[in-house]
Amino acid sequence: MKTILIVDDKRSAQRLVADYLSEKGFRTVAANNGREALFVARHENPDLVLLDIMMPEMDGYEFMRHFRKESNAPVIMLTAKMEETDKVIGLELGADDYVTKPFGMAELVARIRAVLRRISEETAAPKVLRVGDVVLDRTTHLVTVGARMVELTPSEFDLLAILMTAPGQVFSRADLL
Repeated sequence: MKTILIVDDKRSAQRLVADYLSEKGFRTVAANNGREALFVARHENPDLVLLDIMMPEMDGYEFMRHFRKESNAPVIMLTAKMEETDKVIGLELGADDYVTKPFGMAELVARIRAVLRRISEETAAPKVLRVGDVVLDRTTHLVTVGARMVELTPSEFDLLAILMTAPGQVFSRADLL
């Protein structure tokens, strides 16, 4: 059973999402703000985080900055913020998806399942990729070209890994996002 951490300062929203996810076979835990969510995540090790952005004490963006240093668990941002810049910031900080409120529960569950499916496929992927003289190690996050070490940002590393899994394949911008 997959554990979902629901982070929202509105308890009614937490309960609504938790009840629906429980009916769909997920185990849920909750936090009221980013600071509490970091504590809960360290102890519960969730398989996925549903994260509101606008919260007291520590907002969703600040949570992401801290959380990504500790975990690669997928994060879906749930927020009323609909501006493109807000979405871009969330995705750049490491969110896996972005859902604007109000949202349908069936769509939310479908997005959760899609992200979890993608993550499980990635974990089944080989840990070391080799294409020509480029070697990418997913475990250590190291990339070498020949004997030379190459430093990459997390986003660059992820893009290179995607490209190396299917050499010669053309990816659309949407596929890469």
